[in-house]
Parts: sequence; C-alpha cells; structure tokens
Amino acid sequence: MARLNRSALARLRATLQSHIDRQRIPGAIAVVALGGHVELFEALGRQDPQAGAAMRDDAIFRIYSMTKPIVSLATLILAEEGGLQLADPVSKYLPEFANQQVAVEEGGAVRLQPSRRDATVHDLLRHTAGLTYEFLGSNAVQRQYEAADITNRSRTSAEFCKVLAAMPLADQPGTRWQYSRATDVLGALIEAAAGQPLGALLQQRVLGPLGMKDTAFAVPQDQWHRTAEPFANDPDSGDAVVMMDGREVPKFESGGGGLLSTAADYTRFLQLMRNRGSLEGTRLVSRKTIEWMTADHLGAVPANGDLLLPGYGFGLGFSVRTHAGLAPQPGSVGQYFWSGIGGTSFFVDPAEDLFAMLLTQAPNQRIFFRNLYRHLVYAAVD
Repeated sequence: MARLNRSALARLRATLQSHIDRQRIPGAIAVVALGGHVELFEALGRQDPQAGAAMRDDAIFRIYSMTKPIVSLATLILAEEGGLQLADPVSKYLPEFANQQVAVEEGGAVRLQPSRRDATVHDLLRHTAGLTYEFLGSNAVQRQYEAADITNRSRTSAEFCKVLAAMPLADQPGTRWQYSRATDVLGALIEAAAGQPLGALLQQRVLGPLGMKDTAFAVPQDQWHRTAEPFANDPDSGDAVVMMDGREVPKFESGGGGLLSTAADYTRFLQLMRNRGSLEGTRLVSRKTIEWMTADHLGAVPANGDLLLPGYGFGLGFSVRTHAGLAPQPGSVGQYFWSGIGGTSFFVDPAEDLFAMLLTQAPNQRIFFRNLYRHLVYAAVD
C-alpha cells in the first residue's frame, strides 16, 4: 500500500504558502487523503484579502463546476430508482429541446441543418449534446449565447431552457465532446423528472444523506462572514475580479456551476466516491454505478478544444485518465478529476487509494495551481 512522505507534504504546504506570500493567491485549503484517511487538511493565507481575515477551516467557496459531479451523481441515483434512463431523449423531460437545428459555418455565413437525432441524458452527462460554453470561443453559437446573456441567474430553470433551446446547436449530438451548458440542462431535466427544484432534490438525495450541511446555491446571511473571497484585482492583469455573489439567492439553480461548499463538505463527497457509493453505513448508489460513472464514455468521440488533457477521456461528470503517460501531469489509469473556474479542483486516484483537493478563489490562476497541486501531491506518494 502507498504511503505519504511527510517531508513532501511539508514541501507542499511550504510551496503553497510561498505563492500566498507573493500574493499569487489570497489563501487556500489543501486536502490530501490516503486509504480513506485524511492525512492533510491545511488552511493557509487569507480568507478575505480585503478584510485581512485568516483562512478558516470552514470557509465557504464558490465551487462552480465542481457542482457538476454532484448533479451527475443525483442523476444516476434517479436512474437507479427507475426515474429516468440515460438513453432517454432530453426532449422527453424538456420538450423544447426536440428537433433542434445545428449551426454550420461556411465562408463567414451560417446555415442551419436539422439534428440527426435528439440529444440524450447520456449526452448531457458526457458533454456530447451539441451544446457549448460562451466563454470558450467566438463561433456563431457562442456569440448567440453571449447575446442572450445566458449566464443571467435571474431566470428560472424553465426560462433558461427555453432561451437555450431556441438557439442552434454547435455540433450534431453524439459526434463531439464539447465542454458546455449541458449540466445546467441536466439540472433542469432532473427537476422535471423528480418533480422538485434542483436544490431540494440535491438536499434530499445527496447533500443531506452525506451530511454536507454547508453546501447550497446561496450562503445564509448569518454565514456570510465565512465566504472566501478573491483579490479585488487580478495579480497578473490588474483587472477587477468578478465572481458569483454567493449571498444572492438565485432564481436559477445552476447544475453546471452554482453551488458553494466547504472543504469538509466536499471531502465527504470524495469519500463517498472513494468508497464506491457509500459513506458511514449510508449507501447512495451501487458500487457498479460508481464504476460506470468513472469510466471513459467517449471512446473514439473527438474532443473540441484543449480542456481534455492528452491521455484522458470523459465519464459521467468527470475527466477520466485512460493512459499512464501522455498527460503532462503524473497519475494512474482510472484517475478522475474535475475543477471549478473560481480556482477549486480535486482528483481521485483509485489505483493509489488517494484523493486530494485544493480550494482557492483565484479564477485566472486556476490552471497553474490545479497542475502544481497535482504534482505536489503525487510527489508525496511513496
């Protein structure tokens, strides 16, 4: 069984602290667990650089896309119960997504062609539904997302879906992996399938059973003082840093990026994943469902952009390592991970029985620190 090198863990802590001292990030919480036991839980730097408050162990972070694995798990819980099937078309639950058009750009012009099939629940989970994200480029569909202010949290989920479904797809469903608004649609879909709001559904099926008491789509007013904040201005560009306002209760509970959480709460979710579906005697899903969820679901489906690293595919809510080499970071075949645009990230390595997480609020430095942290953690594995 692997062990963790204490000197390397001390170096991990010192390296993060050195970046905090140089004001690269305001503060962070670092977690490393081996064999299901948390070996490192460190709160470093400042929770609120404007106020000067030290980082609290129970600080609340905007986790953005680390919402996706939780919503994906809730979807698979419903599937286990017979509430939906992954082969179901999205339009079965959200009729506005039937018979969509696909945008094809040729010579500076855009023409529309019918989709060859409707996207499915499976497509939403693995980001092959033909959708996109407006911040990943400037093609015709992405420009339409921007013009429609698709990020507006004042819409309900039903209103969001009507706006999104009225726009063309970027790709034919099932033909290409494209990181996208798919999990936002998935959140609305499981609301329809279960007949309850997403926040209530997550609380009943995942957050409550796991004891994730501080994870929600808004921070209660009496807990605002625990919110981790970014620098007012980006240390590289000098631009103002704008992040989601966690104090505001949104009309749209974004399945793709709306949750706020703590290191302790998300550690419980990662423990559930490490345990293949159970925690402290409570089983949420079967072992086989977790194994299926964390397998590669792309195969030969090509990927758009560079968000999927070489040697990685994508499962049902996670990027999944398929090769020991190829990627520019260490790891094992079967490792899975995801991250959030605000600066949070995690990975689970079943082969080493290891998981780790870094929480910070530094949007433009997120990729550097995600990669750095993975190297530092694996450097501690003996």
